[in-house]
Amino acid sequence: MNQSQSRPNRHREKGDKPDWPVAPTKAETALLPAFAGLSHDRIHVPATPAECERAANEIFSAGVGGFDTEARPTFRAGETSDGPHVVQFALTDKAFIFQLHRSECEEVVSDLIASEEVLKVGFGLKNDHGQIRNRLGITLKHVLDLDQVFRKQGYRGQIGVRGAMGALLKQGFKKSKSITTSNWAKPELRPAQLLYAANDAYAALKIMEALEEKGHLQR
Repeated sequence: MNQSQSRPNRHREKGDKPDWPVAPTKAETALLPAFAGLSHDRIHVPATPAECERAANEIFSAGVGGFDTEARPTFRAGETSDGPHVVQFALTDKAFIFQLHRSECEEVVSDLIASEEVLKVGFGLKNDHGQIRNRLGITLKHVLDLDQVFRKQGYRGQIGVRGAMGALLKQGFKKSKSITTSNWAKPELRPAQLLYAANDAYAALKIMEALEEKGHLQR
């Protein structure tokens, strides 16, 4: 037997299925039952020092929350984002949307972000690290990036919340480009923005819980 015959064939023929798990495509997830998510009455936007403090206390008490940030988009080459402008935390039955143009929100959010007592769960958090450091001058600590969890299971690249929701929960998660690229620095966010921001973080928490239930994740 020559050398080429003794090695396993590492090249798949065209049409062969890959030997690693594959997340459903955007078109495939669109056919799945929709992820229900949080309704507007479960989304809170703290606006006073007392409201910010109560929200922070709830998050600290929970010890874990779905996490994400939003920033006003940049459109010109070389333009640097001055975000994040919004930081969201989701608990099992509600979400808090902190707008950082409010100084009282910035203070409690900084405490939460830098805390080792609150596990921040999300997808693709690498970009969040840089923006948080630039905007707030602190380090995002105690995080669980679910992209890394799925990568350890064999998925290639970033799976993202939509792919993970389809693969694990068999539900569709709709992401509107017009909302994701909207102006998150506005003093008053639109209802559609609040709904998107809350459920992006909430979905991460639900996916983490499903991973734990299926024995794919231990904290």
